[in-house]
This record gives sequence, structure tokens and C-alpha cells, in this order.
Amino acid sequence: MTIRVGIIGASFARQAYLPALRTIDDVELVAIASARLVSAQSAADEFAIPHVYDDWRRMIGEHEFDLVCIATPTVFHAPMTLAALSAGAHVLCEKPMAMNQDESAAMLERAEAAGMLHIIGHELRFNPNRRKIKSLIDSGEIGEVRYLNIHNVGPAWGAPAWRRAGDWLLREDMGGGRLGASGSHMIDLLRFWLGDIGAVSGRVATMAPERIDKDTGAAWRATADDHFSFTAEMRNGALCSITVSFSGRHGNGSHTQISGSQGTIMLSESDEKLLVAPAAEEMQDMSLRDPNADRPGIGTGIWNVSFVALMEELMAAIREKRQLAWGATFSDGHQCQIALDAIRQSSRERRWVAL
Repeated sequence: MTIRVGIIGASFARQAYLPALRTIDDVELVAIASARLVSAQSAADEFAIPHVYDDWRRMIGEHEFDLVCIATPTVFHAPMTLAALSAGAHVLCEKPMAMNQDESAAMLERAEAAGMLHIIGHELRFNPNRRKIKSLIDSGEIGEVRYLNIHNVGPAWGAPAWRRAGDWLLREDMGGGRLGASGSHMIDLLRFWLGDIGAVSGRVATMAPERIDKDTGAAWRATADDHFSFTAEMRNGALCSITVSFSGRHGNGSHTQISGSQGTIMLSESDEKLLVAPAAEEMQDMSLRDPNADRPGIGTGIWNVSFVALMEELMAAIREKRQLAWGATFSDGHQCQIALDAIRQSSRERRWVAL
């Protein structure tokens, strides 16, 4: 069975989706759309995609797709997903799923009613080290999980001239900001490892709003968050503390520590070093390397590499007419969106919010 694929978005899709799809047999890349036609054409030239659009609605209307992959600013996720589902396509949608939980609920309802496969771009569920963490927790290797901490400080957004004026990543009205970009991944991992979230208390802030256009030097103002922190009380009783700040000028990377009654797990994202220790013993290196990192044409970094396994599972499910055996579905994306909305509400109202 040849799977006909349409792509909306020519940035992250070009980095991760298209290289991953190129490794899979019997995939026909039919068309690509981007707001900037030159970007779509450049990606089409590189990956031999015959049809190019700057109007995604025209693209969906003029072709039959088995799968539509959406890698665009968040504000477009809901309308694009609903249109693709109405056209009879399965959908891969980037994270965060939507602008709010009303949109994500509508997307989930439509996908379920249409009987189509649906998956969110939470590729880290396919990363070997993060899957190893899940197996260690599920097997009781570190006992009852009591506390989880993720700390990620990066310098990129602290540079005033990092992006062009009006870049969507720095615009709240388009769904930009670190909570959606990074926080959605972290919430999904919390749920992947520990189950559902019971309540959250958080703070979301724009610490460096004054920006300079990287090309012209013109001043402009960012509205999306560059810093967030929250505490999550999981339904199983574990407490989780997450801090992400990209507003400084130096960083120390992303580090995860999971403390259980019988041991500890530590993961460093910069070198993908996974260390595990039973109670009162030394840390042991249990790091796993993703075999897909050695495939030609796949970009470096866990975000690009992990998409190979995600695409392999999605394509297999489409061919075999079965549900996904692995991955974050729209149901997971909706639960993540509920948590994102609750963190923002907590920040506004300065209180705990139950999910």
C-alpha cells in the first residue's frame, strides 16, 4: 500500500518529518504547503515533492491524502486538522495540540467520529532513553516515585535580536512561547511516565519582552512567555517540579531527576546520559543510543532522530488498519492542553488549579 502524504509547514517538517518519511518504503510525498511559497518550493525541490502551495486549503482540496502532517504555528492547528479530517485523512499534528482545550476537544471529537488515526508530535515517547525510564518506573526498579524534577535553562531567547520582528514563536496570539514549545513535551513525559496529573500551580512570564529585529535593528515587543515554572501533583501522589527559562544569557541545558523510594534516575539531555542507581548504590550508566541516529539524511538531535520511529509506527498502523501501539494520540494531546490551560490559569490567579 502506498501512503499518500501532504505536508503543511516547511520549517520543522523539513528538518524532521520529511527526512523520516524518506526512510520508509511506499510513501508518496504528494504536496507541501507553506505561507511562504519560496519555503515550500525549496523543501519540495530537496525531497522531490511535485505539488507546491502557499494555500493549505487549496492543497487539501485538490488532492486525496492518506495522511496530512501539520507543522505550523499553533494558531492554525485546529482549522488545519479539522479540514484534513473532513477530507478523509489521518493526521499528525505538532505540539502543542491547540490554542486551548476547547479547540483540542473539538479536534479529538472530530478525529474519533471520523475513525481516523491521530497522533501528536511528541516524538520523545519514541526516544530509547525515555522509553527506558518508563520501563524502569513500571517495573518498580526505583520503587515508588516520590519526586521528579526537570530544570532547563537556555540562553537563546535572552538575545534581543534572536528573531525577526513579529516571529510567531514570540507572539502569544499565535500560540508561541516556551510553555507550549517545551512545556507540552514535559507534561506529556510526566503523563507517559507517571499517569494523570491531579493539580498544578505555576507561573508563566515574559522576562525579556523588548526585542530587536535581527535584520533591520527595529525595536519590537514580544508577548509570548520565555519563562515558566510549575509544580504538578500527580494522581499517584508523586510531586513534580518543572522550570524552564530561556530569557538569560547563559544556559546549563536540560536535566531530569526522578527520585523513588528505592532508587534514582538521572537524565541529561545535552549528552543523553542516563544514570540509574538502586538505593545506597553508585550510579550506573544505562544510556541507550537511538539506532536511527546512524541513518543517512537524518538530522542530529533527539527531536529529529526520534521522528523516524514515530513515522514508522504511524505508517505501519495506517497500512495495517490498526490503532497506534505507541505514541501520543489526540486524547493525550487534549489532556496535555488541559494542563497547559491550568498552568496559565494558575499563573493569572496565583493559586492551585485542579485538573
